[in-house]
Amino acid sequence: MTAVYPLLATIAAYLLGSLSFAVIVTRAMGMRDPRTYGSKNPGATNVLRSGSKVAAVVTLVLDAVKGWLPVALVVWFGKPYGMEEGTMALVGLAAFLGHLWPVFFRFEGGKGVATALGVLLGVSGWLGLATAVTWVIIAFFFRYSSLASLVAAVFAPVYYLLADGVVWNADGRIAAAMAVMALLLAWRHKENIKRLLEGKESRLGSSKVVKAKGAKG
Repeated sequence: MTAVYPLLATIAAYLLGSLSFAVIVTRAMGMRDPRTYGSKNPGATNVLRSGSKVAAVVTLVLDAVKGWLPVALVVWFGKPYGMEEGTMALVGLAAFLGHLWPVFFRFEGGKGVATALGVLLGVSGWLGLATAVTWVIIAFFFRYSSLASLVAAVFAPVYYLLADGVVWNADGRIAAAMAVMALLLAWRHKENIKRLLEGKESRLGSSKVVKAKGAKG
């Protein structure tokens, strides 16, 4: 019977991840669908192009929470039900996959940066913080959000493994889930990578504001 709980938790995590908050938040605020302008990516960065910082911040936070919550719940309550590190890896990856391919939104999802960060925060606040600081450093010096996201994603499993036995006891299944997320995140950024190599990628702060009908902010 205990084998059923990890499966149910994984399905629930995927369904939670499938809530595309970029679309939900903009609809709730009477704004234009982020899938119809800019990069057409349902994520916080593209929502910011609408001109509403509030909508972008709310989207960012909620996308991170849906990655953090399933992992945190397993950490807090999973052990009596046979759910430990292996289930943490499964639910974190499931929430991330839900964001990329959301069942509620025709499997058209975002790139997964905020949700991946949420998963890392669920595994360890220190791991999430180290990864977020890496993003900030790269973004500050190079002014490319995509480059910062790619570098942070690569370094996350490295940080996790390097701190084994010092900050936490690393688990291979969690490290593998992080590596898969990093690879998928890189794949979702393939167009950004191409533009980076061609010198055509937009820098932070240079995006044009979309004058969306009914948009606030």
